[in-house]
Amino acid sequence: MSADAEQRTIRCLIAKVGLDGHDRGAHVIARAFRDAGFEVVYSGLHRAPDEIVQAAVQEDVDVLGISILSGAHNTLVPKIVDGLKEYGAFEDTLILVGGIVPDEDRAKLKEMGVAEVFGPGTPMQETIDFVRENAPER
Repeated sequence: MSADAEQRTIRCLIAKVGLDGHDRGAHVIARAFRDAGFEVVYSGLHRAPDEIVQAAVQEDVDVLGISILSGAHNTLVPKIVDGLKEYGAFEDTLILVGGIVPDEDRAKLKEMGVAEVFGPGTPMQETIDFVRENAPER
């Protein structure tokens, strides 16, 4: 068996939270992750934070990618983080945020447990490499 065959598949949930209806970026990252060999679940549009938490827990994901372009990241991401903590899934989940996030908000998101924030124009390979290097071991 090759080293690649022995390596476990990284499970990812790509989530669209809140009223944000722009999902092109979420589809692009979901496809890139799938093409990179990750197992990907896409939440669909207009999900409440608790729906995202439930999906992450039920799907037992390694990575939760939150795509947000509405500017509501400071309201919605903390609710997701708190929900993951309530279910004991926070420590086992690499949380990423993608989309429009002002520089001054990035540090606050990282303080609450977001591993990285990827803005528009981030090379896809950079995001894939980050996931491979930082996904929790199970």
